[in-house]
Amino acid sequence: MADDLRATLEHVGERFNLGEYEIDAYLAVLEHGQLTASEIADRTDIPQPRVYDTVRSLADRSLVELRETRPMQIVAVDPENSFGDLQSSFTSMVDELAARYTAPARDTEAVSLVKSRSTILRYLEETIENAEFELALSLTPELLERFTPLLKTQIRNGSSIDLLVTPANRAPAPDQFEYLSVATTARARRGITTPVLAVADGEHSVYATQDALRDDRDRYGVIFSRSALGFLVSGFFGTVLWTTAETLATNTEERPFPRRYASIRRAVKDVRELDGEFYATVEGRSIETGKPARIQGKVVGVEFQDSEEVASLTIETASGRVAVGGLVAALEEIEAQEIHIGRESPPEV
Repeated sequence: MADDLRATLEHVGERFNLGEYEIDAYLAVLEHGQLTASEIADRTDIPQPRVYDTVRSLADRSLVELRETRPMQIVAVDPENSFGDLQSSFTSMVDELAARYTAPARDTEAVSLVKSRSTILRYLEETIENAEFELALSLTPELLERFTPLLKTQIRNGSSIDLLVTPANRAPAPDQFEYLSVATTARARRGITTPVLAVADGEHSVYATQDALRDDRDRYGVIFSRSALGFLVSGFFGTVLWTTAETLATNTEERPFPRRYASIRRAVKDVRELDGEFYATVEGRSIETGKPARIQGKVVGVEFQDSEEVASLTIETASGRVAVGGLVAALEEIEAQEIHIGRESPPEV
């Protein structure tokens, strides 16, 4: 039975393991019934040299037929014929898998290793789209172009976005690209080894090498969703990548308060750079006991190093002064998980 199940999984997986180009081509042909290679290239983002390999891959899976005319015609196959033989296999496979399924002991952390380029791109898009108030991004120029409309929407919605474009020698010049339409601050970093990543609200993170987004050849991306390990990506971005990049553009206009932060570095930099009094509401936990903590009060001190390795707030509360650090804080009393900064009083949360 185990061998039968494995064979079924391999059979189903082979038929459904379509790359991004194959999916785009298949949907285009299904919609029009019949297309030439040039027409597929015109209707999709598939480069002309890749179209023939793509449609032959679809033909190998019996999803389309190739008519060797001049020019070659790619003809849609009725999906019932393409996938009909899989229906009974799929049903029995799901039944067998369900019988073997053991519910996980906990679901508070979600860490995934993904291999497909298209899957990594989907997670990047979802991370950007789902950010409520804060984004940290490292993107190639091609990905910047791809996600520009979505980033513009997030800026209009009031999100704070730190954008890193890499490699710097291919980043659009500031006089040729309106960086402030997609970011609060934009920087460029040298080096093709700089990874691609996205961190939304300090909770949801995607990390991948640039190679992983060039092809599907045994490259991997890591997804941290609602995971305490996500701070690794955020910390790496803030201390290693961001501090070794050159500024392209930054928004000097003061955004309205109250503001919400996942990163204490952002909060400390804003408090340090702006005049006047500030008040904070911090939700986090005690670094001694690990118990949830919520403090409110006036910000009476900040500590910040230009290397961004150290960043903390001192808050005057009703019971005394409390030192607040970021995730995995050790020197302070409170590890901040979410910070709200206001001008006249501690923000209500």
